[in-house]
This record gives sequence, structure tokens and C-alpha cells, in this order.
Amino acid sequence: MTGMKPISIALIGNPNSGKTAVFNQLTGLNQKVSNYPGITVEKKIGMGTFSDGRPFRILDLPGTYSLVPDSLDEQIVSEQTLNWSLDLDRPDVIVAVVDASNLRRNLLLVTQISDLGIPVILALNMADRVHHDISDDMLTGLENGLGLWKAIPLVAIKGKGFKELKAELQSVGEKTAVRLPVYAGLDKEAFHPLETWLTSELGFPRDWCRAQALRLVCKSGYSDLVRAQLEKIGHSAVENWTEFMSIRDSIRSQTPNWRSLPAGDAGKRYAHIDAVLTKIKWGSDDPLNRRSRSERADAWLTHPVLGPLIFVLLLVFIFQAIFSWAVVPMDWISQAMDWLNAGLHRGLPPGPLRDLLTDGILAGVGSIVVFLPQILILVFFLTLLEDSGYMARVAFMLDRFMSRMGLHGRSVLPLMSGYACAIPGIMATRTIDSWKERLITILILPLMSCSARLPVYALMIGAFIPNQKIGGIFGLQGLTLVSMYFLGTITALIMAKVFSRLIRKEKTSSFIMEMPPYRIPLMRSVGNQVILRGKLFLKNAGKIIMAVSIILWFLASYPKVDSGSGPVNNIERSFAGTLGHVIEPVIRPLGFDWKIGVGLVTSFAAREVLVSTLATMYNVADEQDDVLDLRTALRMDTDPATGKPRYSVLTALSLMVFFVFAAQCMATFAIVRHETNSWKWPLFMVTYLTVLAYLASLVVYQGGLRLGWG
Repeated sequence: MTGMKPISIALIGNPNSGKTAVFNQLTGLNQKVSNYPGITVEKKIGMGTFSDGRPFRILDLPGTYSLVPDSLDEQIVSEQTLNWSLDLDRPDVIVAVVDASNLRRNLLLVTQISDLGIPVILALNMADRVHHDISDDMLTGLENGLGLWKAIPLVAIKGKGFKELKAELQSVGEKTAVRLPVYAGLDKEAFHPLETWLTSELGFPRDWCRAQALRLVCKSGYSDLVRAQLEKIGHSAVENWTEFMSIRDSIRSQTPNWRSLPAGDAGKRYAHIDAVLTKIKWGSDDPLNRRSRSERADAWLTHPVLGPLIFVLLLVFIFQAIFSWAVVPMDWISQAMDWLNAGLHRGLPPGPLRDLLTDGILAGVGSIVVFLPQILILVFFLTLLEDSGYMARVAFMLDRFMSRMGLHGRSVLPLMSGYACAIPGIMATRTIDSWKERLITILILPLMSCSARLPVYALMIGAFIPNQKIGGIFGLQGLTLVSMYFLGTITALIMAKVFSRLIRKEKTSSFIMEMPPYRIPLMRSVGNQVILRGKLFLKNAGKIIMAVSIILWFLASYPKVDSGSGPVNNIERSFAGTLGHVIEPVIRPLGFDWKIGVGLVTSFAAREVLVSTLATMYNVADEQDDVLDLRTALRMDTDPATGKPRYSVLTALSLMVFFVFAAQCMATFAIVRHETNSWKWPLFMVTYLTVLAYLASLVVYQGGLRLGWG
């Protein structure tokens, strides 16, 4: 089979239908699988082979409820299907993934897909959640009633049904017969001139033209999208667009109720779907008053009072666990770093190379790697909340409050993603249909404390916050960490309210979100996410942090100072020290000295670089062979002028508050530039976050001094 053309497969389905799980099973790529809408916000392409060795190429498109877009992710699907209509990258087969336990609603999109004239395989995912047996007669009835190539029950997270699915995919690729669609939109005589124009100018399939004509007449934004797509590919029909507009306007003038026609089209489609499902007796044994386990759980978990309280308690538990559970593995990593340092000192002669390896690379990278267990614990819990379906409930509970703050209910999920990393959170805002609300969400996302801030928080808390209990239950260190996360979140909501008043008003958008059933998280998927985040963290440590550590070691070690008996290192007179002393007057009111100033500069590469910067500078300044414990070094550091400790609890709080708001992450601003297609908003973000961080830190430190806490 070598050299054979791959079979082209497209995956389409509603949000939360399990497309990504199907994609993973077919390709083995292990994309993120979570139990809430909006995971896939970009096209994903994977490759695989059938049992006979024939290759296939599979395209996973974002979840959508309709081929008429209301948000950026739905627009991706619409553009792709338009290309297929023009015979551009047309797939051999479409796999329409549906939630079998909510089949009626999922089939609306399937009827739209069938208009394309491409073979459609209906993947009835989550078949184990249907309250009746799925018989062969039911599957045949779906195939005949909806013009499908095949209907196949699946349980994607368990890998059930994929042998049959692959066999059908292979057979479709080997044949050319296409089932004709049985439903193709409204059959209005007034639309025929536009159908004819679309057929002649664009070469669309006739059945597809009928559905396209309806959308082009009734949705002005959709006609703009079609024209933009035609211009993008250089299609000659753009030259005759004036003729299209004339035909469209004529249809509108002859059809007074043209604005309401999409609802009538959906109604006819649902009537057809209902007739098919009634004929095959799908769901006939499901009592209407059946109360599912998810509904019973929601009575508590989404309660107006108990729901938010449970959510807060969950967060408190998670952050307590970050400190208590990570102690042992962090000690193991510290011991491993000490062992490696001792080996380098024994195996290498004194000199710049040994100093670079021990005081530069090992001290810098090791000081960050030690926090890996805490980051993995955070990712583990966030993934459990996502995969269980609980995150969708959080969005539901907070929707009304978010609306009052100028946000959208869909903003909750990107913001919660920001606790792990702002970048995927910013990309997830593509599911928000209103540009204003999407922009506000992007602007406040960096205020959600991401995992890159965790090493900074953990360092300061471990060094200066006592490990004691409050009320005999909660640890002071865990509560301090929780307070940093809540501070960022509350400030984000306040800034959202401010931005909603400053940014030009748009039409009000609605929030419709499917509430997925609770599911037991697939531990393999959870484990994959934890491993992936761990790899990304170590990769970051291996690239950015190592590079910064090497550069910083050089800047902190040179130039050497002549002591009379030979050149020695004086870190305060080094290149790094000089830079720090230049910055120090600006940051001194915040309780920061020149060492922290150097860290603030280097942390623009990545927030956690502050920790490796301090570790490198302390180890360069130290003349001992052992790698210094950074927490101990910070506590023991004294001001030579006064003999008093250089840092205090107040300094630690001021620095943590600074990093709650600070704009230290160039990768975030790069993705904001990409998503907004402008330098205006990333520059605005850097400015407002920096000012906010400085003022907040100033209030904390100077206010603390006046209260006698210094």
C-alpha cells in the first residue's frame, strides 16, 4: 500500500460530542479531552493507517451547532465547508460525531452536513449512556431516514466501536457512490434564481445551493463571509458579486418574512428528524420525568448559595494540597540536585566551566525544577474538574454575575483555563461570539494566576510564611496561596467592569451552553494532560530558563574585581549588579532591592525565571561548593549597612502581589497580538498591568510599613 493516496476524513460535530476523543482513538495523538464545550478551537490534522496499511488523513474541526457561524470557531467550520463545496480539499468522507444520549439536538447539524453531497458516517458516541438498546433496525432507520452512509455506535473513551468505524471509513474511500441527501432546506420558489446563480457561478451541488441560498438571503454576515472566502481563493464569482446582491435584494423584497425563514428551516429540519426518530422508536422507553444522576447532583452543586460555596471550598482544598502533598517529592528533587552538584565538584577542576555548570545552570534550572510537583498537582486537579463536567457548572453558576461585570458566560472557561496557562485560555475565547466581550476576556486573562507564577508564590511563602494552622484546619501557607489566586480573580472581574464601560458598546450577545452529564474522568486522559504539562514545564526550564541562567551567570560573574591578590568576583559591581542598582531607586518603594530588580527584568522571558535569577545570583555570590537552598538564602540575607534582614514577610507579600498583576510573559503578549491582529491591545495590556502591579505593590508595602509590619 506504499505510495497510495491517503483517504481524507473530516470530523464534525456539536461541542462536547466527543470529537476529540474519536480523533485521539483514530490517530493516537492524545489531544486534550475534556467535558465542556470549547476545547477544539482550531483545526487539528492527524494521520493514521488502516489494518491493510492504507494511510488516512483526518481533520478535526471545532465544535459547532450550525454551519452558519456565530463565533470564530464556528466560522472555521463554515469556511472549510465552503471550500469543500468549491471542490477544494474535499474529504472522501465526513464522520459526524453525535452525543447518542442527546441525539435529536445533534442531528440538526447532521442534516446540514448531508446537504454537501459527501458520504456521512454517523458516529453515535456515548452509546453506553442511551437508556435503551441500539438495535440494527434503529441504525438502518437512521441511515435511510437521514441519507447516511452508515450509523455506528461508539464509546470513544473506552475505544468501543472503532473496529467497525475504521472498516466503514476504508470502504468509503474505496468506493465512489454517494447517498443523496433526503433534506436540503426550505423549498421556496423565490429562492430558485439564487440557487441557479450559485450553481452556475460557484459550481455548488444543487442540494447544497438551496441551503446556501437561504443563509445568504437571511444572514448578511454570512454573505460577507462567503465573499471574503471567495476573494481569498481568487474565485471569479467575486467579479459578479453585484449580480448576486441584486438577486438577493430582489428575493428579500418579494419575501416580507425573510428574516424569520431560518427558524422555519430549523423547524422543518426538526420535524423531519422527529419523524425519523419516531419511526425507529428511538428513546421511546425513556420516561419524560426521569431525573438523571447529573440533575440530582446539580441540585446541590449549582445551588445559588451552596454551589459557589462548594466551588470556593474546592479551590481551598486544591491549594492546600499543593503545599502538603508536594513536600516529599520536592525534597527528593532537592536531594538529587545536591547529589548532582557534589558530583560536578568532584569530577571537574575549579574554574569557569565548573562555576557555570554549578552556579549558573544547575542553580538556575534546579531552583525551578524543584517546583514541578506543585505544578503537576495543580494541573491534576484542574483536569479532573474539566473532565468530570464540573467546569460547565461553574460557567452556569457565574453567568449572571459575569454578565453584570460586562463579561459573557462563555468567559468562565477561558478564565479558568488561565489558572494553568493564559495562552490556551486566550485561544479559547474564540468561542465567544461578541468581539467586545471576547476582547475584555483577553485583556483580563493575564490576571488569572497561571502555573508560571506558582514557583514565585511557593518560594516566597515557603521562605517567609510560617507553616502553621489557622483554626486547627487550614494551613497559613495554603491560605496565603489561595489569597493570591483570589486577588487576581477579583481584580480581573473589577477590570472587566471598567473595560465594559470604556470599550465601544456592541449588540448584546446571548449565552446558550450545553450542560454535559457528569462523568468519571478517564484517568488515562488525566494522566496524559499531567505528563504533557510536566514536559512543557521541563522543556521551558531546559530552554528559556537555561539560556537565561547562562547569560545571567556571565553577567553576575564579570567583570572580575582586582583585590590586590588577584581578580575576584564582586556581584554588586558585576554587569548584573550594575543593572540592578540602576533599577533599584524605582523599585525601592516596593520593598525590592537590586537583586529582585534584576529578576523583574529577566522574568519578562517567563515569570518563573525570577526564581532561577535569584538562585543564580546567590550561588555566584556564595563561595561554598554546595548549591544554596534559595529559601534559606533569602531568609538569611542581611543588609550590610544596617545588619538587618534584607527581606521580610512584608517584602514577600509585596513581591507576590506584584506578580499577581505583573505583565511578565512575552509569549502571552505574542498570542494576544495574533488573536487581536493588532499591536494596540498587547501594548495596552503591558501598560495597564505594569501600572496596576506597581501601584498594588506600593500600597501593600508602604501601607504595611505604616501599620508597623516592616
